[in-house]
Amino acid sequence: MLDQATVPAPRAVRATELRTASFVGLGVAFPADGVIENAVIAERIGLADGWIERRTGIERRSHAGPGEGTATLGAAAGVAALGDAGLTPQDVDLVIAATCTADHAIPGTAPEIAHLMGCGVVPAYDLGAACSGFVMGLDTASGLIESGRADTIVLVGVEVLSRFLDPMDKGTAPIFGDGAGAAVLTASPAGAAGIDLAVLGSDGSCAQYIVAPRETNTLTMDGHATFGAAVSRMSQGALDACAAVGSTLEDIDLFVFHQANARILASVADRLALDPHKVVNAIGSIGNVSAASIPVALDHARTAGQLRPGDRILAGAFGAGLTWGSCVFTYGRPAS
Repeated sequence: MLDQATVPAPRAVRATELRTASFVGLGVAFPADGVIENAVIAERIGLADGWIERRTGIERRSHAGPGEGTATLGAAAGVAALGDAGLTPQDVDLVIAATCTADHAIPGTAPEIAHLMGCGVVPAYDLGAACSGFVMGLDTASGLIESGRADTIVLVGVEVLSRFLDPMDKGTAPIFGDGAGAAVLTASPAGAAGIDLAVLGSDGSCAQYIVAPRETNTLTMDGHATFGAAVSRMSQGALDACAAVGSTLEDIDLFVFHQANARILASVADRLALDPHKVVNAIGSIGNVSAASIPVALDHARTAGQLRPGDRILAGAFGAGLTWGSCVFTYGRPAS
């Protein structure tokens, strides 16, 4: 017999007036002892000193060890984000995990993340959009909050890509790292500052650019094609996102693009004529952490004093699928 005590009560029907989803908490988590310096990878593959950093801007990345995975890292980031928001696991209505490296083919990662966070039996599900996952998650979560279907959502971007790499592939082994970042979104009155409309897209005809076949579970990437598409899509996405909300690039305080490659970041900034000081570059110490990239870069900027409550942020991402998305939002709890 079903234990009725464990079943959440149905949510009351809300008024039809849209509310605002506000970005009120941020947290990150990395493997405990898994920092991998460039020299280790360069020696293994036979690359010259400095080759990795010149090509990618990456100096080091973290790889998960035994007992660490998407669930444990994601839960740690989620708990940190709740603490930053001043909330508890009991305040959470929904957990979304943006990831393409779940610990298992079945089940998904989000339910275990919610359990490890102490959220109980709240709804939880994975969102698979590779490196674009966090931006697409922002759009999904904010829509649920705006419509009254949830009040507080934890959105986690988490990847353990190291377990899907060929250690001898110079096109992927130096680039990808493991880590997690999480955001807490809560309901605010209509008209308050928060998450604005996102502009999203996909192109399945280019799926072969970045793929990990089930037969091998090993990631392969056409670096040249991916580079060009990433620069083009993130540049256009920034313009489209601003146009969608009636803003200009000059209205943005901080640009947080997917941390895929330092040369991609520089190319996007150059194409859009952005002030380099307004473009977050965190890739040197984290590598490409896919869906965790945006929240981890936000945390990097906050630690460096670049990110302050009330700042207008443009987040842009591009990833396998192909998928892409850009979103303008205001960081922090709106003034009462």
